[in-house]
Amino acid sequence: MKQAILGKKIVMTQLFREDGTMIPVTVVLAGPCPVTQVKTVEHDGYDAVQMAFQPVREKLITKPDDCAKYAVGDVIKADTFASGDKVDVTGTSKGKGFAGNIKRWNQARGRKTHGSHSYRVAGSMGACTYPGEVFKTKHLPGHMGHERITVQNLEVVRADAERNLLLIKGAIPGAKGGLVLVRSTVK
Repeated sequence: MKQAILGKKIVMTQLFREDGTMIPVTVVLAGPCPVTQVKTVEHDGYDAVQMAFQPVREKLITKPDDCAKYAVGDVIKADTFASGDKVDVTGTSKGKGFAGNIKRWNQARGRKTHGSHSYRVAGSMGACTYPGEVFKTKHLPGHMGHERITVQNLEVVRADAERNLLLIKGAIPGAKGGLVLVRSTVK
């Protein structure tokens, strides 16, 4: 069964093992998440569980996750995961605003010799007569960041059920205080 919980990214810190090695971890405030609705195949066409994390306007609520063993009013806490579990974390990356092609796509800059004045521009847009257009996939300047990112196969180093904290090894997407979805891994 797939396990999932909503949380809030708190801070990134480090832990030390008994042998002295350092582990970078991200602290996530995971839950408590009360179950607000249970979807069934007979009534809705699929099995799912809708859970809440923080107060939000009703029109902003989206599709729920899955399972049928829960009832309305049950509370999902951080103890759904244990130390050593592998998880996928989904969040919204930090927005960078409008970015040029060098920052956004890691393109090389133009030469600074022989009177060239094209240092940080996109460069050639393509051929003249054929195909006679710029392809949709051409890497150009534009909005960078603020998109949904999933980091897969991260390890839960510690799960603190009393304080509803998950310590996940490595970095997860988003800024401090950002909403994240922690679920059991698919790989």
